Amino acid sequence: MTLQEEFNLPSRIESVDEAALKADDFAKKSGLGDDFISSIDLAVRESVANAVKHGNKFDESKIVEIKLAKSDTGFEMSVRDHGSGFDPEEIPDPTDPENLLKASGRGILFMRAFMDEVEWTNADGGGTIVRMKKKQ
Repeated sequence: MTLQEEFNLPSRIESVDEAALKADDFAKKSGLGDDFISSIDLAVRESVANAVKHGNKFDESKIVEIKLAKSDTGFEMSVRDHGSGFDPEEIPDPTDPENLLKASGRGILFMRAFMDEVEWTNADGGGTIVRMKKKQ
């Protein structure tokens, strides 16, 4: 059995907390444990913040699309922005000594650390979709 939820939020910083609250509620209804929920919370906050700030550039006429799903194998989430897209390989590695004081790149590092799978694709019609999985 798969539980699913989809919602859209405007491209403003307050949407980060709203997405986290909705994901938390969904995870609890799905019966996931606290450690699992903590990982999801961090991943949703980072991915929605990136979509709002870097993808949609705070343009409130553009939405952030969020999909959550819980299946027998674990939890999946996707976050789509409507920006110009990017290549995650071009983001500087925040663990490289020459990048330690730079602010960019940490969100991607955190998403990869807390989720089992993270991938970015270019969306049909523009924008970027990040898909994340956390296995049970």
